[in-house]
Amino acid sequence: MESVSLIDSFSEFASRKKIDRPTMIRILEDVFRTVIRKKYRSDENIDIIINIEKGDLEIWRYRQIVEDDAEIVDKNMQIKLSEARKFEEDLEVGEDFAEIVTIESFGRRLVQTARQTLIQKVRDLEKDLLFQKYKDLVGDIVTCEVYQTLRRETILIDAEGKELSLPYSEKIRKDHFHKGDMVRAIVHRVEFQNNNPRILLSRTSPLFLAKLFELEIPEVADGIITVKKVVRDPGERAKVAVESYDDRIDPVGACVGMKGSRIHAIVRELKNENIDVINYTANLELLIARALSPAKVTNVQLDDEDRRAIVTLKRDQISLAIGKGGQNIRLASDLVGLEIDVFREEALEEYEEDIDLDEFKDVIEDWVVDEFRRVGLDTAKAVLDYSREDLLVRVDLEEETIDFVLETIKREFEENESEAEPEG
Repeated sequence: MESVSLIDSFSEFASRKKIDRPTMIRILEDVFRTVIRKKYRSDENIDIIINIEKGDLEIWRYRQIVEDDAEIVDKNMQIKLSEARKFEEDLEVGEDFAEIVTIESFGRRLVQTARQTLIQKVRDLEKDLLFQKYKDLVGDIVTCEVYQTLRRETILIDAEGKELSLPYSEKIRKDHFHKGDMVRAIVHRVEFQNNNPRILLSRTSPLFLAKLFELEIPEVADGIITVKKVVRDPGERAKVAVESYDDRIDPVGACVGMKGSRIHAIVRELKNENIDVINYTANLELLIARALSPAKVTNVQLDDEDRRAIVTLKRDQISLAIGKGGQNIRLASDLVGLEIDVFREEALEEYEEDIDLDEFKDVIEDWVVDEFRRVGLDTAKAVLDYSREDLLVRVDLEEETIDFVLETIKREFEENESEAEPEG
């Protein structure tokens, strides 16, 4: 009866944890073989028969029959003829003697150990299954319910009641969740922490936006349109390069929809993130011009050696190209994989000669020059191509410092021009 009770209680527990029957049997056999080895030091002569449905467990031990006067080398493997014939009279030397080993014969302590080991193995298996399930889902969107909001993370639960984590760093700044809210996010990473699986979600990943395109836009889901690359400032702005494999379909129009009908659901999901959908092209100059939208580019020159692009625009397009806080040009640079420098079209013709900023280090401090170089402005012309307002956004310097630099550079050019004028 002890075996029936043990199997039944384990079977019920394993069923609640949604463990399949073959796995249950494997766990039971592994545990009982461990108990058998503790009692007999070996399990090589043991057969275990388990019937989960009936709750039956049979353990059979086989020993070789030897002569009564023979030396017993291993009591677990051998039995004397006279002792074997107490159970079955027609047995002979050399035959195998089979006997049932009862659960009770292991003693209460070993049985209790078996119970605890069974439960622990199921819990370990449950952790492994959860880890593997979400490892296979990395990069996919899941919908979960908000369980608890903490300072550093939001705890969510899936349909099976398993906990998932949405770290604060992976939330969109405008995300505000309450208990019971349903949230969509991408499975970002799965790891073991303190021997427990930890499933980390993300709503800021560029892949989350790409997967939303797959969900909301049929042509993307069908593979007619592909998302080539996504760059984001989560919750603020994003640029998505798309390409159509069907010349009859405009990829940008298909993604945006009539009056923005298709992309509206994605924008709403991302807390009104402004999404620029760009028609991808292998022509890098054209891609750069499109990436700087809504600015209208006059010309693009590539510097392959320094991995930079020199873009010229009309004066009124400079601020559009740069964007608020330099956001537009930064995202465009990330999208095309090049550092983009924008210049005012008229400024290129104002001065015939250019001067390296290092030439001004006798009057402008080194760290100021280094800051201009950090954003790609390494010559006097490059600095003058920007308005004072654009420079305030692009470089991390005080207004007074920028004014001093502009005044110094302009004065240098004026002096050079006056020196170059012919004497009358």
